[in-house]
Amino acid sequence: MSRLTPDLARARRTVLDLLAIPGVSGDEKAVAEHIVKTLRAAGCPASAIMFDRAHEKTPLEGNCGNLIVKLPGTKPGPRRLFMAHMDTVPVCRGAKPVVKGGFVTSADPKTGLGGDDRAGVGVVLTTALEILGRKLPHPPLTFLFAVQEEVGLYGARFVKAADLGRPKLAFNFDGGAVEKLTVGATGGYRIDIEIAGIPSHAGVAPEKGVSAIAIASLAIASLVEDGWHGLVVKGGKRGTSNIGVIHAGNATNVVAERASLRAEARGHDRAFRDRIVKAIEKAFTAAAKRVKASDGRTGGVSFAGRLDYEAFRLADDEPCVAAAREAVRAIGLEPRPDISNGGLDANWMAVNGVPTVTLGCGQMEIHTTAEKLDLAAYENACRAALLLATGV
Repeated sequence: MSRLTPDLARARRTVLDLLAIPGVSGDEKAVAEHIVKTLRAAGCPASAIMFDRAHEKTPLEGNCGNLIVKLPGTKPGPRRLFMAHMDTVPVCRGAKPVVKGGFVTSADPKTGLGGDDRAGVGVVLTTALEILGRKLPHPPLTFLFAVQEEVGLYGARFVKAADLGRPKLAFNFDGGAVEKLTVGATGGYRIDIEIAGIPSHAGVAPEKGVSAIAIASLAIASLVEDGWHGLVVKGGKRGTSNIGVIHAGNATNVVAERASLRAEARGHDRAFRDRIVKAIEKAFTAAAKRVKASDGRTGGVSFAGRLDYEAFRLADDEPCVAAAREAVRAIGLEPRPDISNGGLDANWMAVNGVPTVTLGCGQMEIHTTAEKLDLAAYENACRAALLLATGV
């Protein structure tokens, strides 16, 4: 086991301080200011710190861009990137972190903790503080504190590789145990569906109307019956789809004129995910033709789709994967490769030309009021990150 160990007492204080700062997606400025203040107090030069303008490109108005810290190397080697996202989900607003045994929870039972991903921020910040405070030899390093991950991976999506110093190895800290190395993740596509029906009085002349709700119902039923909703398995390929949101109708005595739905399709295989999207569109288009008014008129349907994140898969010999395996073994654990069915900042980092492996840092029951942080796992992540940062 490696003897290069960070100050774990300070690492705990660091994460507890971060957990107490409100910072939902789009409102990360206070978190970023705390990080900058802490780094400057540790001797980080102001010239090493910058904010990009990613928040000016996001659908959600933000008050802060990605925080990027670049340190020149004191020994040769390719630049290494360490990253985590600063934002939390709304249920974590007002969290009051307290330590109970080996875990951190929120003292307010009505809030989540925000360990997703303040634990990751704690790991990355602790690593920077150790490098600065102990003047440890290290290759060129970049620390990225990303914004708006929870609402669309937008910080990672809009960050520029040039601003990061074009790192060759990258490590994202977000979720689970440190030995879980996420080397791939699914791709996600979202669809907004608008159905236009024909209004009519539901009691006096319902036959003159076309119900947008009826169209939606027939389409969803068709998707379920034909195996295109939920877990989708066709011809040896696997993916998922979901109709997650429906807004329709205004009153029971009016044939519903409009319905708005939000759906998604996910898959590790882009071509198969495209098939799922086409099946969804086909089902709604066909349903619109089936529901007719007494005069033969039908409703209509339109679609607006967008890619949330593309799937990626890192090779076993990718330098960041090999380095992460070595670091995990050095702290006495056995690395466990994992493929995620959810999106990660690493999805967009791969698109941006920065292959990134994701290591866990102790979050449990995320996005719920039962959330907690496993301190032993968090400390293991701090140990592994320091090894990776020093290139040991």
